[in-house]
Amino acid sequence: MARNDGVDRTSVRNLAVSDKAVGNTQQHNEREKDSYRNPDIIPQRAAWNVHFKKPAASYTDLFAQLEAAETISTRGLKPDATHYCELVFDVNSAYFDNHGGYEFAKQFYADAYKAAVQIVGGEQYILSAVMHADEINRAMTEALGREVYNYHLHVVYVPVVEKQILWSKRCKDKALVGTVKETVMQVSRSKKWASKPLLDDAGKPVLQKNGKPVLKKSYSVLQDDFFNYMRNAGYTDVERGERGSTEEHLTVTQFKVQREQERLDSLTSQIDQKEQSLARTSTALSQKEKELASIQKKTTLTKEALIHAHDLDYIGKRTFLGNYSLTEEEFSKLKKQADHGYMMDVENRRLKEELSTAKKEAVRWSNKYHDLWYEVKPYLDALHRAPELVRGFLEKILAPKQERTMNVPQKNRKRGQDVEL
Repeated sequence: MARNDGVDRTSVRNLAVSDKAVGNTQQHNEREKDSYRNPDIIPQRAAWNVHFKKPAASYTDLFAQLEAAETISTRGLKPDATHYCELVFDVNSAYFDNHGGYEFAKQFYADAYKAAVQIVGGEQYILSAVMHADEINRAMTEALGREVYNYHLHVVYVPVVEKQILWSKRCKDKALVGTVKETVMQVSRSKKWASKPLLDDAGKPVLQKNGKPVLKKSYSVLQDDFFNYMRNAGYTDVERGERGSTEEHLTVTQFKVQREQERLDSLTSQIDQKEQSLARTSTALSQKEKELASIQKKTTLTKEALIHAHDLDYIGKRTFLGNYSLTEEEFSKLKKQADHGYMMDVENRRLKEELSTAKKEAVRWSNKYHDLWYEVKPYLDALHRAPELVRGFLEKILAPKQERTMNVPQKNRKRGQDVEL
């Protein structure tokens, strides 16, 4: 996922799909619904979605066909066993936008589908693979002033592992007891994604302090495998998804609410900064105006002193040739007054220039502030009109889900599963 750090990252999520939820998954992936909870889905763009494997029947019918053809086996499964899984491949929207958009995304996910075939164990176990190109990225669309879409790939498959069926003791030919009777592809999500011991360079298990083996997280291996496959396919400008991320456990709506809340917080912070900067500029401008007024007053007094204080017409004595002669004391006083008046003029001009610059700066910051204010006005209006409702809504959606998300790895470990990315 994007981290706003300029790095493009691949990610793949592996989701369990129950028998009750598989119908909804199909309706979402195949765009069979009349309306969607996700407001970013643009129904008019559904034709842009690309199938790398289009289902010829419903997901449940395809599963039944695989079982009837003995391509898969459900013998020995519990009634509530998971029969379906879904891989969701994704890269941040900016990556595709910077590489040409839609056409580049199609090629990228065509290669990602090849990786999915290897991850699943064969194309025969894939029920559907579709790239969605109809979900708009509103944040980037607003920022760039043109439509930007979030391209991602959904692959629904049957999780299977190879299982050997042995001849039982009831076999009449005792020589066959314990030998392999047949090999089947057993439906089993827990075994498909079981964590395995981490091996050292010598091929021996790496042990913890308590003597138990260190387990290599199955979902971490999934991320590594997908990343390495795409690197080998030529996509060397993307990085692996972040380790330890829990974003895969958030719903689409929760994740987008978090992103929008972060965006609102960022814009609100920018407004606060601009307001503070504008206030500082206004204060500086006011101070400069006061200084200028003070200097202008001093200049006026100085000029008046130069003109009237000593009555310059009577300074010095007129000589025989019509010139004036000044005593040394008179000349010194006159020179000091002239120097002082000149310095006041220089200081006056300097302060006028600073005042002009400060006024221009205040106008610039004021314009920036108003532009930013209009950009976040919808968010601020919502907070102003119903602050408790907005905050309550966000807390209700985010806080409980995050708490449950934090507990997911522990619950899954009890079931023999691991969800670390």
